[in-house]
Amino acid sequence: MNATTHKFGRIMMAAMLCTAVVACSKKVKEEPVQPAAPSTTAPVTETPAAAGAFTPEDLDTDACLRQRVVYFDFDQDSLRPEFQAAMACHAKYLRDRPSSRMTLEGNADERGSREYNLGLGERRGNAVSSALQANGGSGSQITVVSYGEERPVCNESTEDCWAKNRRVEIVYTAK
Repeated sequence: MNATTHKFGRIMMAAMLCTAVVACSKKVKEEPVQPAAPSTTAPVTETPAAAGAFTPEDLDTDACLRQRVVYFDFDQDSLRPEFQAAMACHAKYLRDRPSSRMTLEGNADERGSREYNLGLGERRGNAVSSALQANGGSGSQITVVSYGEERPVCNESTEDCWAKNRRVEIVYTAK
């Protein structure tokens, strides 16, 4: 037997051993989590939500879901890191409630032309939409509109006021 044949034999033996190990590995069957038993003190009027799933009431009570305004830096359309947790919460809500719908309303401050600000508001809305979808939200549940500088929440010409107007508002149109 020459060295090449001997080396090939060793490689084949190693491959067969790896295949045997993988084929013989124990498969772990995951058991589904059983939902908690419904309370007997209050009648259930609708199908109970899966354990840990958001309900429409959570939009008003959950601190993370109540955060429905995303602010942007001057002339920027990229999401700031402090809004990532809120994006994860809203994306989970969309996953838990497939019939829910939201509109992302992009806004800009008064600086820049009307056309530029409309485009900037749309880019900001799309940035929030992308973050929601990256966290598992469905794009079919999300609509983006831009109001540019047309819907300010503050009308003073100061940096603090302009910062309040650089935003995307999350509006649930179906809960």
